[in-house]
Formats: sequence, C-alpha cells, structure tokens
Amino acid sequence: MNQNIKLIFFLLITFFTISVHANNIEPPFGIRHYEIGQAQNFELSDIDGEKFQLDNTRGQWVFLHFWASWCGPCREEMPTLQLLANTFPDDTLKIVMINTAEDEDTIFTFLSAINVEINSLMDIDGLVTEVWKPRGLPTTFLIDPTGNVKYQAIGGREWGKPAYINFIKQLVSREI
Repeated sequence: MNQNIKLIFFLLITFFTISVHANNIEPPFGIRHYEIGQAQNFELSDIDGEKFQLDNTRGQWVFLHFWASWCGPCREEMPTLQLLANTFPDDTLKIVMINTAEDEDTIFTFLSAINVEINSLMDIDGLVTEVWKPRGLPTTFLIDPTGNVKYQAIGGREWGKPAYINFIKQLVSREI
C-alpha cells in the first residue's frame, strides 16, 4: 500500500513538472521574463500619417520595439529586425517599431539609408516612451495575444539568428 502511494505521488510530481516546463518557453540570451500585466495602450501615427493603436493588435503576438537613429545599437540591429519581419507574416507577429522623439524626415532618411522596409511609428514628443519606460534604447517588449507583456529585451539583439527566430516561433505557435 505504501508503495502505491509513493508511485502515485511520483507520477503526480512528474506530470506537474512536465506541464510547467511545457508552458514555459525558455528565452535566449538577452530576453528576460517581464510579466508586468496588461500592456499600456497608445495611439501614434506612422511616417505615412496612418494612425495605430496597440489595442487593435489583440489576438496576435506583438514585438514592440523602441529605437532612435542616433542610437548605435539600434543602428546595428535594424537589419536583423528586417530579417525577423521577413520571417513572420504580419498576422503571426506584429512588429511595431516606435521611434523616440525624432521627426519624420530623420526617421525616413535613416530607414531608407539602411534599406529597412518596416514602417515606424513616431513618438515625436516622447510621451509614449515615457509611459513605457524602456531602460535604454533599443528596448523590445513581447506582448501576448491577450495583451499582456511577457518578455523584455534591453539593448541590441541579433534578431535574425536561429535562437531568436526559434524562440519567437515557439511563442506564436502556442495557444494562450
């Protein structure tokens, strides 16, 4: 009888451990769990004058990226963001870039010069950046389909590398 209780206990612990690990995807270097709850909504215009609201992205993962043209690590990682955008259709992963406190000409000139085709939102007065409080540039937040912030990456990353691509593939393929 005592052996049966030990066996049941062992099976329950094993099942619980497997379930917990199946739901937690381990992020690659430089991305940390950052579960702070519901993402703060905002409305900004892109460089074409189109309005964007974060709340309209519910139902898909969002890659929310704060950057500036004067930021060295931002400049270095931009081509890898284009690789990421080329890997994931917009309905799978919504890449939202927010330029912090620069004007439309500066943003357009910079993105054209480095051949990046991802549209960027303009936080000309820096108020959205102030609400989100990135701890430096670039900073990326990964927001799940229910609108909850789940991960954060501070500093430049090589988003086109397999470790990052595979991590994001795992995120977008799992059910919330």
